[in-house]
Amino acid sequence: MQHIFVFLSGGEILIVFLVFLLLFGSSKIPELAKGIGKGLREFKKATDDIKKEINNSAGDITKDLNESARGIRQNISEIASDITKDINTQTSDISQNINDTALSSSQDLTDNSRNDASEKDRKSGDDTSTLQEITDNIIS
Repeated sequence: MQHIFVFLSGGEILIVFLVFLLLFGSSKIPELAKGIGKGLREFKKATDDIKKEINNSAGDITKDLNESARGIRQNISEIASDITKDINTQTSDISQNINDTALSSSQDLTDNSRNDASEKDRKSGDDTSTLQEITDNIIS
C-alpha cells in the first residue's frame, strides 16, 4: 500500500479525502466502507473455495496416481516372480542334466577302467602262459 502513496504528499491525500466526502456525504461513507468490507470478505471466501477445490482435485489426482502406481508395482512383482520361477526351473533342469551327464561319464570311466584292467589281466595271463611254454621248452 505504501507504493501507491509514494507519489502523493499529505496535502494531496487530504484533497482526495475531501472530494470523496463531498461526493458521497458523511452518511454514505460508512455504508460504502461496509460494502467494500463485504466485497473483500466475499472475494477472500471465493479465493479460499478455489484453493480448497484445487487441493481436493490434486488430492484426487494423487490418490488415482498412487492407486495406479500400486497396480503397476503389483504387476511388476508378479512378472518378476514368474520369471524367477522359470529361471529356477530351467536351472534345476540344467543342473539335473549336468548331474546325469557327470554320472554317466563316471560310469563310462569306471567301465573303461574295468575293461582295461581285465584286458591287462588277460594279457598278463597270456604272458604267463607264453613264459610257461618257453620255460617248458627249455627244460625239455
